[in-house]
Amino acid sequence: MLLLAKAAVMGVVEGLTEFLPVSSTGHLILAGSLLGFDDDKAKVFDIAIQTGAIFAVVMVFWQKIRETLVALPRHVRARQFALNVLIAFVPAVVLGLLFGKAIKAHLFTPLVVASTFILGGVIILWAERRPQSDAHIQNVDSMTALDALKVGLVQCLAMIPGTSRSGATIIGGMLLGLSRKAATEFSFFLAIPTLIGAGVYSLYKERALLSMADLPLFLVGLGFSFVSAWFCVRWLLRYISTHSFVMFAWYRIAFGLLVLLTAWTGWVTWAD
Repeated sequence: MLLLAKAAVMGVVEGLTEFLPVSSTGHLILAGSLLGFDDDKAKVFDIAIQTGAIFAVVMVFWQKIRETLVALPRHVRARQFALNVLIAFVPAVVLGLLFGKAIKAHLFTPLVVASTFILGGVIILWAERRPQSDAHIQNVDSMTALDALKVGLVQCLAMIPGTSRSGATIIGGMLLGLSRKAATEFSFFLAIPTLIGAGVYSLYKERALLSMADLPLFLVGLGFSFVSAWFCVRWLLRYISTHSFVMFAWYRIAFGLLVLLTAWTGWVTWAD
């Protein structure tokens, strides 16, 4: 029961942070360290439960997804949108296969996470100071293949834990000329193949670590991830219509400083 309770907590952490520019991986590393849920199996669990959060995105954007799938054989715009998501997805696949193992071995540490939290917060503050009139792409259907490729390359920065996949794609998209709404929505759509692919690949690669006895653990994590992500995505779409991401920037900076302070003073012993 204690293990299932930990899985539930990790699921909530994943769902609440996956689509906010605050780094779900960073929060999972820190939460896992505090809960003692940070062995090799837990790392597979962290990636696998992202699929639950993705199901929430599919539900929220089901109408757009369904319309695109139905229109693929007939409409150029639908095919271009699907192609843009695929183009943006490819860079993370290539770099993940090349460097994923080295990144996990050397960068999945609380101190790296804390440092990237702070750096990411500073970048968000800088990006939000730029005039919003610079945005020349107001919706995802107006994006070109080159726009998608640029966002895909920016997403690769999120391979460094604590950077935030959604933060990299949303803020990066804004810096590349997308409106806040277009950057956020494209980040959500790009998350679907990216996180499902990462989850399936991780489960396959580490299948020797898993058994049927782990199924309840993963189902609890997926379920709590799905529910919390569903609420979070719906809230975020309303929030960005009238607010900037400055609040998340200050949260990142404050949280990163807190982790560094507790590590320096020895108040908390953070495990890699």
